[in-house]
Amino acid sequence: MAAEIVNPRTGGGDASTGQEGGGEPLNSLDSFDPAFALHRGGKMAVQATVPIRDTDDLSLAYTPGVARVCTAIAEQPELVNEYTWKSSVVAVVTDGTAVLGLGDIGPEASLPVMEGKAILFKQFGGVDAVPIALACTDVDEIIETVVRLAPSFGGVNLEDISAPRCFEIEKRLQERLDIPVFHDDQHGTAVVTLAALRNAARLTGRGLGDLRAVISGAGAAGVAIAKMLLEAGLGDVAVADRKGIVSVDREDLTPVKRELAELTNKAGLSGSLEDALAGADVFIGVSGGTVPEAAVASMAENAFVFAMANPNPEVHPDVAHKYAAVVATGRSDYPNQINNVLAFPGIFAGALQVRASRITEGMKIAAAEALASVVGDDLAADYVIPSPFDERVAPAVTAAVAAAARVEGVARR
Repeated sequence: MAAEIVNPRTGGGDASTGQEGGGEPLNSLDSFDPAFALHRGGKMAVQATVPIRDTDDLSLAYTPGVARVCTAIAEQPELVNEYTWKSSVVAVVTDGTAVLGLGDIGPEASLPVMEGKAILFKQFGGVDAVPIALACTDVDEIIETVVRLAPSFGGVNLEDISAPRCFEIEKRLQERLDIPVFHDDQHGTAVVTLAALRNAARLTGRGLGDLRAVISGAGAAGVAIAKMLLEAGLGDVAVADRKGIVSVDREDLTPVKRELAELTNKAGLSGSLEDALAGADVFIGVSGGTVPEAAVASMAENAFVFAMANPNPEVHPDVAHKYAAVVATGRSDYPNQINNVLAFPGIFAGALQVRASRITEGMKIAAAEALASVVGDDLAADYVIPSPFDERVAPAVTAAVAAAARVEGVARR
């Protein structure tokens, strides 16, 4: 399969005139919004990798030749990885409950995003991906559906599934499947955040162990970032939700937040996000809302502000630059964009390359280290993370993840 990024199909109509099959003009938005024009007919197409030029080609690609391949796979199931696309294709699965900043918009409305994710896999990692939007939101139904689809794929990328269901879905799917299951909203964000934070610390002559971070948001991204930063050696991290700092003395915590409370906040802080920011070295925003300027001003000298809510960062960059040594956002129109596309294509490419059975913490940390290393000697306050269009990114992450998979004992070739 190939992702077609240009020349959208028109379904037999004429995109320039808005006619479909010679009928009446379409009541479309194409004429005044280029996003609609780009999306007409979808952003993807399936493309054959072998020619069908004559009867000989046909007899090899389909019957009778295909039967010999099927029989061999039936006798030796592992051959499916050699003689089909299984080991090089990812399912991008959503239920449409947490799409971008749009929320629960349903499976059909999620498809433009899932198509976009699929073409990013192809563009930046050379990985084929198929968008799958499910018309169910029940945890058990999603798990059973994906398990039944899994024989066709080498990996599963879970996308835009709301918390806390996303945690259970990922965990249970990975337990049942022997292919990588990766919830990008969690781990992709965490990998890129860790890479940027490593370089920010290096820029200011510190190590991760010297830093105390505060995360605004205890959803999928916030939980994953907190766990990964601690795994990588961060000094301490406190996470705040709408009700304040997640701490062991709170009685209103979900099981996920209860586990988070046991892992984080070694300083024993309580109170609000603003209370936690006093003297903190790092702010990481994955929640939306606005952080008061006074709270940013109360942070430690040479602080880092990673305000990643999109399109409106929790701290506007103009405000953050007054007090922080390094500022990052989730937006492409400011330096230091924390963008998941820096991580997931290379992570899956590396995992698929070695036919990994899963993506481990070690593989994710290796991805973050490789991503950080791309910056190299060009490190600066406005360049702690490379651009998604830096052609060094995907190969570096792919190689690091493949090597880590072998070390971790999950590689099968």
